[in-house]
Amino acid sequence: MIKKLDKLILKAFAGPFLLTFAVVQFILLTHTLLKYLDDIIGKDLGTGVLLQLLFYFSVLIVPVSLPLAVLLSSLMTYGNLGEHHELTAIKASGIALTRILRPVLLVTVGLAVGAFWFNETIVPKANLEAYSLLWDVRQQKLALDIREGVFYNGIPGYTIKVDKKTGENGDRLHGVMIYDHTQKSGNATVMLADSGRMFTRFNGAYLGLELFHGHNYVEQPDAQNRAGASFIRQGFDHNVVTFSLASFDLGHTQKELFQTNRMMLNIPQLHKASDSLQTRIQKEQEIIPRQMNAYYTFLRFDTTSQAANKRVIALKVPTTRLPATTATMLQQAANRARNMRAYANTTAERLDDLARNSALFRIEVYRKYSQSVAVLLMFLIGAPLGAIIKKGGLGVPILVSILFFIIYYVLSIMGEKYGREFVMPVGLGMWMSNLVLLPAGLFFLYQAYNDSGLLEMDFWRRLPQRLGIPALRKITAPVEE
Repeated sequence: MIKKLDKLILKAFAGPFLLTFAVVQFILLTHTLLKYLDDIIGKDLGTGVLLQLLFYFSVLIVPVSLPLAVLLSSLMTYGNLGEHHELTAIKASGIALTRILRPVLLVTVGLAVGAFWFNETIVPKANLEAYSLLWDVRQQKLALDIREGVFYNGIPGYTIKVDKKTGENGDRLHGVMIYDHTQKSGNATVMLADSGRMFTRFNGAYLGLELFHGHNYVEQPDAQNRAGASFIRQGFDHNVVTFSLASFDLGHTQKELFQTNRMMLNIPQLHKASDSLQTRIQKEQEIIPRQMNAYYTFLRFDTTSQAANKRVIALKVPTTRLPATTATMLQQAANRARNMRAYANTTAERLDDLARNSALFRIEVYRKYSQSVAVLLMFLIGAPLGAIIKKGGLGVPILVSILFFIIYYVLSIMGEKYGREFVMPVGLGMWMSNLVLLPAGLFFLYQAYNDSGLLEMDFWRRLPQRLGIPALRKITAPVEE
C-alpha cells in the first residue's frame, strides 16, 4: 500500500511540476530577452545565433525557475489531493502527513542537489558562452538599411543618400549621392546619379550599386595655394560601384577574455579570487603607515629668534602679520596636510573598491548555496499550504505562489544589496530570504500536521487565546423594560 501511495503522489506531482517548470522557464526567458531586445533586433543575426542565445539564456534561468516550479507544483499536488478528499482518506487510514510528504520531499532533495551541481558546473560555462556571444552581437552593426532622404554611413569609408526607393524590394534608387571618405580628405570626392539599382554579390558579401546618368566630382587641393585647388568633373551613363559588407559579419571574440568574470567561475575559483583580493587589501593596509610617515616629518627652524620663541602667540595673528619663518612653516604644514588628505582619500577609495569586488565574489559563492536550499524551502511552504488550502488547479495556487515568490525575490535582492553595500555581512544578506521564509514554512507544516483550518474564521478567533491574549468581551447595552 505504501508503494502504491508513493506512486500515486509522485504521479500527481510529476505532471504539474513539468508543466509549471516549462511555463516559468518561458516567462523568465521572455523577461531576459526583453532586456537585450535592443541589442538583437535589426542585425540580421540568423536563426542559428538566435537559437544559441535562447538555449544559453534558458540554461541560466534554471536555478531561478526551479524554486518557483517546486512551490507551484507542490501547492497544486497537495491541493488537488485535498480538494478531491484523497488526502483526508489517506489520513483516515492512519498515515501521518509527514509520511504523505516524504515521496515529494525526497524528489525535492534530489532537485536541490541537482540544482547545486547545475549551478556549480553548467551555469559558469553557459554564462561564458552566453555573454561572449552577446558581446559579439552588441558589437555587430545593424543590418544594411538605406532609407529615403537620410544619410547612411554604416559602410566604412562611405556616406550614401537616396532621395527615393521604388520596386518590390526597394532595390530601385532615384537621386543617389555617394561621398567617398576612404582617402580621409573630407568631402572631396562625390558621386551623383539620377537613378540606380541595388543588389548583393557573392552570397551577400558585397553590395553592388549600378548607377545610371551621373557625374563624379573630385576636388584636388593645392598644398601651396589653398585657393588654387583644381576641380575634376567626369560624367558617366553607366557605372557599377561595389562595397564590401565584411563589417556586418558577426565577429567572434576570444572567450578567454571573459573567463575572469565572477559569473564564469566555480566555487573554488571564486574563493581563490576573493582570497587574493583580501590579501591585496591587507598588503595595502600595511603600506599605509609607512606612506603616511612621510607627511609627519618635522622642520627645524632657528629657535633662538624672538619670533620662534613666541610661536604660540604668532599663530593667533593673521598670516600677513607673521614673521617670514613662521609663515613658511605654516604654509608647508598646510601643503603637507592637503597632500595627506588627498592620499588618504585615494587610498580609502581604492580599498573600498577592492572590498566591494571581494564581496561580489563571495556573493556568487553564497548564491549557489542559497538558490539550491530555496528549492527545499519552497517545498516546505507549498506542500503544507496546499494541504491546508485544499484547492487544486491553476487559480489559488498561482496567486499564493506568486505572492511567496515575490517576497523571496525582493528579500534576495535586498540581501544582496545590503551585502554589497556592507550594511550587513555578505553571508547573512544572501541567506536573509531563506531565513525569513523558513519560519513561515515551519508554521504551515505545523498547522497542516494538526489539521488546522488556517483559512477558517474560528482559527483566527481562537488564535489570541492560544497566544495568551485575553479575548475581547462583547459589550451590550441593557435593554429597558
